[in-house]
Amino acid sequence: RELLPPWLVIVAGLTGIVLLCVSTQDVPITPPRTKYGIVLDAGPSRTNLFIYQWTTTKANKTGVIRERSFCPEQGPGISDYSDSPQKVGKSVESCLTWAQKEIPAEQHSQTPLYLGATTSTRQPNLGHPTPSDGLLAALIVTLKSAPFDFQWEKVLSSPEKEAFNWVAVNYVLENFFKYDWRGQLVPSEKGLAGILSVGGTSAQLTSKVEEGNQAPEEGVRLQLYGQTHNVYTHHCPCHGTDQLRNRLLSTLIQ
Repeated sequence: RELLPPWLVIVAGLTGIVLLCVSTQDVPITPPRTKYGIVLDAGPSRTNLFIYQWTTTKANKTGVIRERSFCPEQGPGISDYSDSPQKVGKSVESCLTWAQKEIPAEQHSQTPLYLGATTSTRQPNLGHPTPSDGLLAALIVTLKSAPFDFQWEKVLSSPEKEAFNWVAVNYVLENFFKYDWRGQLVPSEKGLAGILSVGGTSAQLTSKVEEGNQAPEEGVRLQLYGQTHNVYTHHCPCHGTDQLRNRLLSTLIQ
């Protein structure tokens, strides 16, 4: 066995001493910035305020979000304020105040605030359009007075509402993407699930239309995580929980 030359040992030793003596400093890595968004869901029985958060990192041009927290309003849905629309704004003030504490003050002006309404505004609008419009107008005044960036109000159609439900279920099931062992986002190998939404008077079955099949007229086209999805909803009237309960009672009476 040959020994290392003495000069090489000396050079290696001096190099080690120099490396130990030189001061080092860790280079800080700036974490992705956290952003927030607020969705006010005006449902048939109550109004809920949801806070979501996400970072600037995206997966195929689509953000990856998670629910931070939510605030259920202690009161009825906004349709119950038809006789006193001036009170509908006060019904959401407590949750708006709560949201200001949940979100850092320096990001209030940059936090988008969205209002989505479904049955609670659609039903009064059928026979009494003016009270329904008045309720939304009064509510929007309150939302615009909040320190957040109010951007959007919309009465969701049934296909849109069910399409959003479809997105939410498949997102939670990680059918669009998943995290690998390194914590990085990768495409999911799972198929996309259909959903059955059961309401009081009807049920809705929502699924994706496969490529090559003709999409129904009431379908919704979505662009998510680099892919296009044509989603449609099949309505099943008289198959809601109230209708099924009435059928059961009728059978028991007979």
